[in-house]
Amino acid sequence: MDFKTFKVKPGSKVNLKDVDTSGESHFQNNKESGLQELAKYREDLDRLQEVLYAEHKQRLLIVLQAMDTAGKDGVISAVFDGINPQGVHVANFKAPTGPELDHDYLWRIHLHTPAKGEIVVFNRSHYEDVLVVRVHNLVPEQRWRKRYGHINEFERLLNDEGTTILKFFLHIDSETQKQRLLDRIDTPDKNWKFNPDDIEERKLWPSYMTAYEDALNETSTDWAPWYIVPSDHNWVRNLVVAGVVAETLKDMNLQYPRPVENITQYRAQLK
Repeated sequence: MDFKTFKVKPGSKVNLKDVDTSGESHFQNNKESGLQELAKYREDLDRLQEVLYAEHKQRLLIVLQAMDTAGKDGVISAVFDGINPQGVHVANFKAPTGPELDHDYLWRIHLHTPAKGEIVVFNRSHYEDVLVVRVHNLVPEQRWRKRYGHINEFERLLNDEGTTILKFFLHIDSETQKQRLLDRIDTPDKNWKFNPDDIEERKLWPSYMTAYEDALNETSTDWAPWYIVPSDHNWVRNLVVAGVVAETLKDMNLQYPRPVENITQYRAQLK
């Protein structure tokens, strides 16, 4: 599978109404083979993450953005669960705290970017400041519009300093979200996931789609590309994210560090 087909080409104009949310056109809805391929990519990720950690030179930042119920937590669990926790960290970004609001909006983000040898997954991110902030009119338009440029340069800085950046928009349709919210209401084991605020946010779906389109169009760059991931089916969503991450790690030409000189001589010193 050529996962580049999901990448937003820099300078292109995305219309999300025209973008498939099911993934069926790419995978012919072959779930069994898809799950087998996902398992292979999971093995690749486990191996490659170890080399990244050992090499201690490069960094990988993964950004997950989505409407409610699209499956950010599900991706983290399905793709990264079981990988050495020493080298993989998840940063969850909720509403800013008082001290965070006292700083510029990127301050709290920079604190969580990956160190050498690390993979960091952002569950929501700095993009909330051109999505939620925009939709709810939390700052004037002249302020949030400038943030596209800020974000591009912030991500360029990270990339220039050795961070590879992958950004995923988990794309579902409105009917899929409705069914998943109903499932949270009707299934006792999922009741804890339901928040009445999700209903109010759902009413703003058209505004969010416009905001996401602008974010994708304005901030998919050569150094920090966006991928639109069809997410109506969990296995498709997980396979696309795992495949893009694994193939990216392969392209990073990771190498184990050189061993100490004449390492075998130390065998005799072990008593």
